[in-house]
Amino acid sequence: MKINEVEAAVGVTKKNIRFYEEEGLISPHREPGNGYRNYSEADVERLRRIKLLRKLDVPLAEIRQMLEGECTLAEGMSRQLERLHTRRTNLDEAVNFCELLQKEPGSLGELDVEKTLARLTAREEQGVTFVDIERTDRRAERIKGALVGAALFTALMVFVMGIMAWAICTDPQDTPPLPILIVMFAIPVGCVIGTLKVLIDRIEEIRKGEEDAYRNY
Repeated sequence: MKINEVEAAVGVTKKNIRFYEEEGLISPHREPGNGYRNYSEADVERLRRIKLLRKLDVPLAEIRQMLEGECTLAEGMSRQLERLHTRRTNLDEAVNFCELLQKEPGSLGELDVEKTLARLTAREEQGVTFVDIERTDRRAERIKGALVGAALFTALMVFVMGIMAWAICTDPQDTPPLPILIVMFAIPVGCVIGTLKVLIDRIEEIRKGEEDAYRNY
C-alpha cells in the first residue's frame, strides 16, 4: 500500500506516519530502484495500535515496548494509569491555586508573589508537579541535525569552489573558457542555494508542529 492509501485506511496523516517511521515504530518496505515506501497489512495494523495508544497519551517508549513484546498490554496500561492519576492530582492542585488567585481582589502587580511561590514550592516538596517537566521537546534536536547536515554539505561545496579557484590562480593558462567556468562555479553555488532553501523549509516544518504531529488525527 502507498502512504495515501494508509492515510485513508487508518485515519492518520502522512506526516504522522512518517513521524512514527522516524521514531522506529514502523518500518515499511522500500521498493528497489525508486525507494518508495510500500506499507504492508502488518504495518497498517501496527499503525492502528499506535493510534489507539497515542489517543490515550501513552508515551512512545511505552508503545514501543508493548509492540515489541517487552511488556504486556496490562503492564503498559498499569504504568499509564499511574501517570494519568498523578497528572490528575497535579491538575487538581493547579486548579485549586488558580481558584485561589481568582479570588484575589487586586491586579497581578499587587499580588504577593513571594508568598504564593512559597506555597507552590511547599506543595512541590510534597510531590506535586505543576509543570510536566518529563515531556521533552525534540524540535531543537531536529533543527540542530538539519543545520549540521546543511553546514557539512555547504562546506563541501565551498571547498570544491576553493579548489577550482586555486587551480585557476595556479595555472591561469589552462583556465577553461568563460562559459564553462561560469557553469563550473554555478553548479556548486546552485547546490548551496538549494540546500539553504531545503534547510529553511525543514526548519519551518519542524517549528510548525512536527513535535505534536502525532496528536493530529
